[in-house]
Amino acid sequence: MAVTTLTEPITDAVHLSVDMQNIFARGGVWETPWMERVLPVIVEIAGRYATRTVFTRFITPMNATDRPGRWRRYFDKWHRATRAELPSSELELVPALRRFVPPARLIDKPAYSAFSESPLVEFLLQKNVSTLVVTGAETDVCVLASVLDAVDLGFRVLLVEDAVCSSSDAGHDALMTLYRARFSEQIELIKSEELPLLWCKDM
Repeated sequence: MAVTTLTEPITDAVHLSVDMQNIFARGGVWETPWMERVLPVIVEIAGRYATRTVFTRFITPMNATDRPGRWRRYFDKWHRATRAELPSSELELVPALRRFVPPARLIDKPAYSAFSESPLVEFLLQKNVSTLVVTGAETDVCVLASVLDAVDLGFRVLLVEDAVCSSSDAGHDALMTLYRARFSEQIELIKSEELPLLWCKDM
């Protein structure tokens, strides 16, 4: 096991797992091939910290016209992802993670960020959460938007490197470089094997 480079214990934390849904799994409209690789890691983290886990779901509009501005153009292109055409099961969590709810919490959102038009901030503040351990899909879209919003809100952010996935290798790699080079004071990169060393179950 690698020796962690982090020295500060993880306390008052929530595992925030972004958009691990069927629509991003194999055969989905937005298939993310890496998901199969990171899913066992996220299952292990969710299983260890089930009561401290929040799963988000990206809920698409019924029709493109239900969303404002350029979202309409986006969903005109991706009309197959609108709820008028998409089976509702595609927006559910993948089966391997669905079993953790409850006690894990499920929060829906209509846009990329986990904080966009969702009750996430209020939930975290009510629970006195100060740290987010982030996993999920996609590294360079919904995870990116969620992480930057979390930084703006003042949360300590730990991104689990081997538990985030993208459909773009270049996008994923660019984000890892960006975090290390520009956000090192606010975003910490961590391997899943390091989590138990710093985050005790009862914290």
